[in-house]
Amino acid sequence: MEDTFLCHGIIWNTAGPRLALARPDGTTAAMDVAEGTRLGFRVLEAGRFCLGSHRVQGPQARHHVPCPLQAPAERGYQCISCFLNDDLRFLHDAHRSGSAPDGLRAYLAQPHWLYVATFASGTSKVGTSSDLRKRLRLAEQGAVAARYVARAEDGRIVRVLEDMVSQQTELTQAVRSAAKLSGLQAPRSPAELDSINADHARTVRNLLPGVELEGFAAVDQTWELPEPGRRVIGSDSRTAYPLELAAGTHGLVLEAFLGSIALVRTGEAGPAYLADLNGLKGRRIELGVYQSQLPPVQVSLF
Repeated sequence: MEDTFLCHGIIWNTAGPRLALARPDGTTAAMDVAEGTRLGFRVLEAGRFCLGSHRVQGPQARHHVPCPLQAPAERGYQCISCFLNDDLRFLHDAHRSGSAPDGLRAYLAQPHWLYVATFASGTSKVGTSSDLRKRLRLAEQGAVAARYVARAEDGRIVRVLEDMVSQQTELTQAVRSAAKLSGLQAPRSPAELDSINADHARTVRNLLPGVELEGFAAVDQTWELPEPGRRVIGSDSRTAYPLELAAGTHGLVLEAFLGSIALVRTGEAGPAYLADLNGLKGRRIELGVYQSQLPPVQVSLF
């Protein structure tokens, strides 16, 4: 049981990406996924399991509460009970409803940033990040190019701006993980992605002077893609990992990350693949010396 974990997915901190894990007793762990790391595991059961809930005390204080029943996930990555007890469920609607626990209100009281992010396919979105996670938020998202377009006094104001932008432009507030992965299989050039992002950011900044809302200022700041992400976008590999991560056994050598998408090999000299490790989120896994049983590849004669 020492090597059995519930996977919480890829998280980013100032040191880079890590694989977040929880032991059966609920205590947390994190696995370094630096270049050259070998990740061997088998998925123990079908289906996703609840990742628990959070209690928010302020901008830097958050407490994770493991699911007491270790129940199957029913809504996203949570059971219904943990969803209803999660302070974060109020996060994206507090600016409309006015309802939020005191700790979340304290979190929202810090400065926030409005950004425009562009992904490998050229798909772009508008989003927000807290001041404390200003740059890490975009690294977690898997953006290739991004610009900050406004700084708001708090999280309520920035989400009002976000809603306004998504209503008045073609920018959505979310890009699906599958779309991010497929975009990396046929990416646009970094220069083209930067140009697309700059155009969208300019459009948003041109809207801001007409907004009848106090507590924010327009900005023009460019986000820099972390080095691991540059390695992924610059790789010649355009093939998705051919196995379903949510089942079976896998042995991966990790080379670099763009968000939760890793450039991986199944051996030192084998071909490189693109694998979204958030496919493990909510899965019960056992770490160990496991191998990927890849399907045979038919070589074209022509």
